[in-house]
Amino acid sequence: MSEDIDGGVETSAPIWAAFGDLMSVLVGAFVLILVSVIGVQLELSSKLEQEVKQRQAETQRRKTLEQALAGPLAAGRVTLVNGRIGISGNVLFALNSAQLQPEGRALLKSLAGPLSAYLRASDQILMVSGFTDDQRLREGNRRFADNWELSAQRALTVTRTLIDEGVPASSVFAAAFGSEQPVSPNSDEPGRAKNRRVEIAPVPRPSGAAAAEKSGA
Repeated sequence: MSEDIDGGVETSAPIWAAFGDLMSVLVGAFVLILVSVIGVQLELSSKLEQEVKQRQAETQRRKTLEQALAGPLAAGRVTLVNGRIGISGNVLFALNSAQLQPEGRALLKSLAGPLSAYLRASDQILMVSGFTDDQRLREGNRRFADNWELSAQRALTVTRTLIDEGVPASSVFAAAFGSEQPVSPNSDEPGRAKNRRVEIAPVPRPSGAAAAEKSGA
């Protein structure tokens, strides 16, 4: 009878050993899963913290730019819509002219510093866009063939002025739209005056240009 008991003990021992091994495997797997989950949470937390900091920095840059625009905005010389700075053509240029007026030059000079700081902290460039009303140029105007040329030259004038005032040449470019994108009806002079404008807007930097600038090419 003692042999039966001893035999029973010997047959049950491997079962408990196997159960213990199984529990060890399960505990190990649980630990690995727990470590993985904690790692993912830490990574997400770090990314969230970085995103919050980036948003705060972006907000601060926009605030600085808005502060620089506060005076001109209050005076109605510029507008700020969805990050686009619109400058009245009457402030910058005389009618049918691309020669910058003193008031317009002073305004651009005041914007160059905040715009440069904004560009340094973001992977963006500035698009300077020229727009006109739909009126044909006066007879005898030999400098510009049409509104396309006038809007292009005005955009170039503003672009070069910003560069002269410290905005990096690699971070600004000019575009011309003529009379094709009015913001007001051209049926009266107040409406046409609103359409004669220059807009300065931050846009994403082309990926190839960003890589070339970082490599010093």
